[in-house]
This record gives sequence, structure tokens and C-alpha cells, in this order.
Amino acid sequence: MGYETRCLIGGELVEGAGASIEVENPASEEIVAKVGSASLEQLDLAVEKATAAKSSWGRMPAVDRAPLLHGIATALREKTDELALLMTTEIGRPLTESADEVEWCAACFDYYAEVARSEIGRVIPPIEASQFSVVVKEPHGVVGCIVPWNFPLLLLIWKLAPALAAGNTVVAKPSELTPLSTLAIADAFAGLPAGTVNLLAGAGEIGAAISGHPGIDCVAFTGSVATGQKVGMAAAARNARVNLEMGGKDPFIVCDDIGVDGLQVAAEGGAWAAYLNAGQVCTSSERFYVMESIFDEYVDAFVQHTRSLVIGDPLEPGTDLGPMVSAAQRGKALGQVEEAVAAGAELLTGGGNAGFEQGHYLEPCVLTGVPAEADLLREETFGPVAPIVPVKDLDEAIALANGLDFGLGANIYTRDLKRAIRCVKEVRAGSVWINDPLTDNDAGPFGGFKNSGIGRELGTEGLDAFREAKHAHIDTEIEVKEWWYPYG
Repeated sequence: MGYETRCLIGGELVEGAGASIEVENPASEEIVAKVGSASLEQLDLAVEKATAAKSSWGRMPAVDRAPLLHGIATALREKTDELALLMTTEIGRPLTESADEVEWCAACFDYYAEVARSEIGRVIPPIEASQFSVVVKEPHGVVGCIVPWNFPLLLLIWKLAPALAAGNTVVAKPSELTPLSTLAIADAFAGLPAGTVNLLAGAGEIGAAISGHPGIDCVAFTGSVATGQKVGMAAAARNARVNLEMGGKDPFIVCDDIGVDGLQVAAEGGAWAAYLNAGQVCTSSERFYVMESIFDEYVDAFVQHTRSLVIGDPLEPGTDLGPMVSAAQRGKALGQVEEAVAAGAELLTGGGNAGFEQGHYLEPCVLTGVPAEADLLREETFGPVAPIVPVKDLDEAIALANGLDFGLGANIYTRDLKRAIRCVKEVRAGSVWINDPLTDNDAGPFGGFKNSGIGRELGTEGLDAFREAKHAHIDTEIEVKEWWYPYG
């Protein structure tokens, strides 16, 4: 198939004038395309075009923007097969997961098309009878979006849809590992004023330039903690707004009240939460805390289910896990496993390449006996690895869950409502899933506590992330106030 390799700037498709980016298929290790990175001059042009478009787009009534956003959703759905194949080619995950991502993107546009119509502020009580006070929410202006490779379209659309719905224009950069699927959606924005959406291929240099660009009013970023901190500092230097979704090390707590049938469900749910997209999900469950009385049975069920998963060609029906995105990513995950084993952990299953001579395959791993100080229990892994730790009770589980500087998501399995509510209240994470791991909701805010981020995506909170609040105080009478000078 042919690949779109041009950037979208001011409504026109143009070749990137910067260095060439090679796009690898992680299943075959074949270079499938070369994409020209945008130059810094092209970034300036994209910002210029976005700035020129922000007045007309920002002033357009939400009722008029809504059908245009619905149109983008329709265009994405019509390209599902093409986009799913592109993402699987770039990322290596099963085709069914990529097709799901396209639908989630379309649904997000449909959601924000309607949510943005419901309010643009509020009326607040005046302090005198002759006054009228309102809060008006306005777009920031030009939003810069910096997007990772693991969900290249979804994590773009979680920024792009609310930013557009709020009346902003956008300059977006996908990861250099996965530019093809993003560039392929350029035609979905054909109904918008030219310059409203600009898509630039590029690596770290372009991302850094977006973060510090004086013409960009807000930066929305998803990626690592270290890079997110650099983005935040660059934006802070010019007082630009930021929305940062960074790393995670999500806990998965299994209580001893779930029963035999619940234990099997929790094992299968845990494997899905740990291995989805080969564990390359910001909310992957990366540390399991299981109560001692059911620990052995849970580990056995988890291992058996893990061994039943099909690792193979992501384009073949029935494949559960494909390769990881790159040799470097596989090496990082396997390195944490090997370090933990060297320190005394037991690798119960996984760790091989599933018999593939080519491709960045890593058989999903289950470990026990991991030392508490090991990176596998403390640093983000971003791979198909599940370390399982016994705990005495819920007190210990919550203490361990809260014991790191991450706080993106957390999962709990329990039939006890009191335990569930306690976890919702006490676990310091932006999303807490009870008995249903990793389920997102367009209407529910997504983001992290602590080092996992600043701000929220999705929901009305996600819309407000791309709006400024303005207080308008109107007095219908022109008169001297009694509290003015002279005080005597």
C-alpha cells in the first residue's frame, strides 16, 4: 500500500524539508517508508497559518462547529481499515486493537461536537441589584500537540477534538516512530478552514521547538516524565498553558473476597491490563498486589492464562500479542526482567522471542519474588511484564500502591463495596477502576497525580483544559459608589 508522507500545513500537503525519518515495521524489521521531517521554518509557517485561522475558527458558534466535528468522525470511520492497517504496520499490535482505536477516535469527536454546544461559561450572582456578571470561556488560541507512538491517533484526538471544540487551532507532531497513521488523516480536516489543523512529522527537535514556540499558546503532551518536564519548563518560560500526561506504574490489587470464579476473571483481566498492546500502554498494570490467602491460586491462574495467549503476526486473525514497537523498547523491558531475576526473582513464564527470528517479539512475562527495590516494581516498564507480589491485607496494598511518585491509574478487584469505596478515596491515581480494568469513558476525565501529569483530558475537564475563563462584570447604572474616595 502507498503511504502519505507529506505534512499538512495551512491546508496544503507539503514534503517535509528536514531530515528523513525511517519508519520500521516492528514485526518484520523492514523499513516500510521514509518521511521528511518538518523543518523549523515549516514549523514557523504552520504556526503562522494556525494563527491566521484562529480568529474565524474561534469565533464560529459551537452549533456551526459541531457538524464539522461530526464530519471528521465520519471520515475517520470511513478510513477504519486503512488506518488500522497503518497503525499495525507501525506499532506491531494486533489489527483488531488498531481498528478499535479508530472507532474510539471517531467517538471522541462525536462527543466533543455535542459537549461544546452545551455551555460557554456561566452566569454568577452579582453583588448589587444593578449588576450582571458572567464567566465566559474562550479558546487559548494555537495549541501545540506532541503525541507518543503507542496510541498515535487516540492520544492525538484526545487533545485535538476538545481543542477544536473549544475554538482553538492546532499544530500537532506525532512520534517519529509512528508518523504514517497521523499523516494519513489529513484529508479528514478538509472541511475546516485552512490552517485550523496542521500535522508535522518530526523528532525531538520539532517537539522542543513546539514547546518553546512564542506563537503557541498551549502545549498538550503525552510521553515520558523526563520529556514532559522539559516540555513544561519550556512552556513555563513564556507562561504558556500546559497539559501533561506522563508516565505511570499502575498497581493492580486483588482482594481475597472475590471467590473462585472471580479469581479467574481477575487473572484474565489482569493479563489483559498488563499485556494490552504488548504492555505499551500508559495505564498498563505493572505491579500486582494479591492478598496472601489467594496468592498461589491467583498466580497459577495468571500463568496458565498467559501461556494460552497467541503471540504472532499482528495481521493474522487470532493473534493476541504482536511484537513490541522497537528493539530499544524490548531491550528496556527485558532488561528490567533480567535485573529482577539476577536479584532473586523467579520468572515463571515468558521472556523469549516466541520463536521469531525477526521482529521485536517478547513473550509475556510473569514473575514472583521481585525485590521491592528492583526497577521492575519502581520504574515504568512499558512492556508485557507482570510482577506479582503477596500482601497481608488492603492496608498494605494501598500503602504499596501509593508508595511511588506515579499516580496515573489503579485497578482493584473486590466484591466488598466498602473496600471498593475505600480504594476510590485512598488510592492516589487519576483513574481508579473497580472490577473493570483500563476502560475509558469520553465523559470521564483522564490524567495523573504526582509525576504522572498535570491537567486532564476527556470529559468537560478536558474541554476546559483548552479554554481560558474570563469574568465579565457589568453594572447597568453609571453612578458614584459610596466606597470610593474620599473616605472621610
